[in-house]
Amino acid sequence: MSDTTPFTPQQIIDLYSAEFGPGLKEARITERGEGTQKRTSYDIWLRVDRSLLKPAIQKLMSIRFPHLAVIAGNDRGAEIELLYIFSVYYGVKFGEYMVTIGITLPKSDLTVPTITDLIPGALISEREKQEFFGITVTGIPDGRRLFLPEDFPKGVYPWRKDETGIVPELVKDLWSIDRPQNRPAPPVPEKAPPAEEKTAGVEPHE
Repeated sequence: MSDTTPFTPQQIIDLYSAEFGPGLKEARITERGEGTQKRTSYDIWLRVDRSLLKPAIQKLMSIRFPHLAVIAGNDRGAEIELLYIFSVYYGVKFGEYMVTIGITLPKSDLTVPTITDLIPGALISEREKQEFFGITVTGIPDGRRLFLPEDFPKGVYPWRKDETGIVPELVKDLWSIDRPQNRPAPPVPEKAPPAEEKTAGVEPHE
């Protein structure tokens, strides 16, 4: 469809339902108002089987090429959730759609295929998820560390909530590093004296 006659959010969900059937685990729409004119924009939430991640993204590309905002993640106990958040129809007068394609990975098999062959800009988010969640992105063109230092302990993933997460001894109060210990206390501003009470048009008594 053209920019003037876009797919509605419900039509997008219908297309996914027809394409993926039971592989589409969840689909819902939420609305949000933006700007002084309260233009309505939509959030479209789609949850699919892990095996359908790339086909689901390709389906979105066939509707309108999306902008990947970020790949978000969450430790949900027995599994890691990944949320691929896209923007479609960005800048078009009728309003932007934010489309989130979610998958879950069991911690017994934390592998997911790269999507850089579809959207090259996904590389940074994919590298981040490898470092912070311990996920293996298969086929990633550059799997080097990007955010954590090379001497960071292997097998420790800062965004995990289980035993592989950050231990207390690795937590550093960065605000206190190289902070002077003998810094004087900042001065406390003096309170302004109370204003003199005056009654308009009446001279004070002697």
